[in-house]
Amino acid sequence: MGIDEDLEHKRHMMYYNQLLQSDRRTKLKGEKSKKKKKDKLSFGSQKVDFKDYVYAPDDYEFIAYIFYFVAIPYLTGAIFLFLFIAGGDFDNFMLLNLNSFIIVWLIGYEIVAAFLLFWIFIMFLQYEREDDEDPYGFG
Repeated sequence: MGIDEDLEHKRHMMYYNQLLQSDRRTKLKGEKSKKKKKDKLSFGSQKVDFKDYVYAPDDYEFIAYIFYFVAIPYLTGAIFLFLFIAGGDFDNFMLLNLNSFIIVWLIGYEIVAAFLLFWIFIMFLQYEREDDEDPYGFG
């Protein structure tokens, strides 16, 4: 085997290695696109069904949701006013003007919204992906 043959053999091997690397890159790109499709099962893309969290009778869900939307913040606002503003004293609570429905409802709405955002954050921290692969791509 002469020097020319040795050089030609090395060139062929370099070309072959480049073909292998190119093939591996295309396979990796295909796997990454498949992985991106799998990643769509993330926390934010989950389907949310209110029936899992709130009781609503069949065929009357819309009415039940409206009732919950109005009643829960109002009751939360009234309880907040009773405990923290009136100091838990019923006489002081009766001095408050509860006729302003929208103000009491808005106070309760803010409290319920803060609670729900905190709950969603806790659920996000506890979320585990369903696939068995390493989320960081190490394994």
